[in-house]
Amino acid sequence: MPTSINDLVAAARARIREASPQEVAAWPAGSVAIIDVREPDEYAAGHLPGAVNIPRGVLEFRIHAHPALACSTSQELTRPDRPLLLYCLTGGRSALAADSLRQLGFSDVRSLAGGVNAWRNDALPLELE
Repeated sequence: MPTSINDLVAAARARIREASPQEVAAWPAGSVAIIDVREPDEYAAGHLPGAVNIPRGVLEFRIHAHPALACSTSQELTRPDRPLLLYCLTGGRSALAADSLRQLGFSDVRSLAGGVNAWRNDALPLELE
């Protein structure tokens, strides 16, 4: 029997760490790079404060070279130990993306549990493009 997308997401969630919207909101500003893995039109409609948009389809190819993710203490680009938070609309794409980055050697990657929908449900702020 073929694997379903729900099975893939569940397997990814078993291998990654998730953070609730309330946990993320309590983190000090700038302590984690926030990456929106949704498509550009979704990002423009409202995104977490300080987030950069790297769509899921190109994340693995662009993560090392995105200028907004350069380490603040040096000019080197994204280090594999830099804390990253990924999110999407409901948490499925970001779970898959976090698992993919984990496999690429990123050691401190989390996915936002419930995605933007959970963020909105907790009445947390979004920025518009």
